[in-house]
Amino acid sequence: MATSTSVFTAALVPQAPEDPLFGLMAAYRRDDSEKKVDLGIGAYRDDNAKPWVLPVVKKAEEILRKDPTLNHEYLPIAGLVDFTSAAQKVILGSSSPAIKEKRVTSLQTISGTGAVHLGALFLSKFYPRSPNQAVYFSSPTWANHNQIFTNVQLPIKTYPYFSAETKMLDFAGMRSSIESAPEGSILLLHACAHNPTGVDLTREQWIELSKIIRAKKHFPFFDCAYQGFASGDLENDAWAVRYFVEQGFELCVAQSFAKNFGLYGERAGAFHFITGPSSDAVERIGRIASQLAVLQRSEISNPPAYGARIASLVLNDPALFKEWEANLRTMSGRIKDMRKALREHLEKYNGKEGSWKHITEQIGMFSFTGLTEKQVLKIRDEAHVYITKNGRISMAGLNTGNVEYVAKAIDKVVKEVS
Repeated sequence: MATSTSVFTAALVPQAPEDPLFGLMAAYRRDDSEKKVDLGIGAYRDDNAKPWVLPVVKKAEEILRKDPTLNHEYLPIAGLVDFTSAAQKVILGSSSPAIKEKRVTSLQTISGTGAVHLGALFLSKFYPRSPNQAVYFSSPTWANHNQIFTNVQLPIKTYPYFSAETKMLDFAGMRSSIESAPEGSILLLHACAHNPTGVDLTREQWIELSKIIRAKKHFPFFDCAYQGFASGDLENDAWAVRYFVEQGFELCVAQSFAKNFGLYGERAGAFHFITGPSSDAVERIGRIASQLAVLQRSEISNPPAYGARIASLVLNDPALFKEWEANLRTMSGRIKDMRKALREHLEKYNGKEGSWKHITEQIGMFSFTGLTEKQVLKIRDEAHVYITKNGRISMAGLNTGNVEYVAKAIDKVVKEVS
């Protein structure tokens, strides 16, 4: 066969770097040590380090299997209506003024990632902004935020969020940066269980921030991947979003059901756009919905059905919904127990009470430990404990069988490597 040349040279298509998180997962799988611990993965594990299929999900799957009307036809472009309408109520509240006044539109998406992408794509096409006006992210944020917004040609900047000194929120820096951002900036905000830090705003801080956002006419874009998983309380974890909606903000929300349903591989999510209250709100949201549908159609045509059907069954059945809430408390409760245990062991070994208090003051799946990249690499090489280079650990990777081992390894590396 004759050889041919390609126009896709290395200069035009360079080799992309490996995704850091998936690279870490691959390294963990290659490690044959019996002591290895995976603290990188963003997925819940039970106390035996095994994936946990929620009991309520098993019940929903059994109901689906026995449904004689089940088929594999296409869903509508906007997705399963029973799912998106229920998802609205979960994030906004069943008594939300936006729902009552019909000024919200929702589309089923490829989990939270797809929801963020759809929102970013819509804003890149339709949001009025000056040339090169940036979207603002927290520093740090979920790494994929950067790629998603960059891929739709939206420039990005950051606002201060995590204080390396206190290992908690730098609210003063955050507030100052948002206040000085150009009027009408898009702000990406984590609704709860901030990824990667585990540091959230208090309600009082959200209220103060909302006043600045209102004065500067900024546009809030909430990313909510951990509702119910963070505190174990769906209402509590949705408080910031609901407050902003009640205050009449125009905003959007990316919602994921990967973590709180354990449907990681089924890619069930939703994108919600809420317009502000006005006499033409219904007409406006109709126009917005029509353009979102065009974007969705051009990218995925229509979303996958299975995960949405599972979630829809649970969200629309009072008994199953109640069981889901209990499952959420089980997951969040185990995470809280691991935070407490890790802190207790670390402070026992270094003899300094309160020195690791940020572990229990942070919330959700992740914790920003404060470990440096050097320390992270050393603990990986010597103890086979896998942590992302920024020092973020997944609390779900800890269990009663490994938490003390991990604490000893962290204590050792902190004492040996500055």
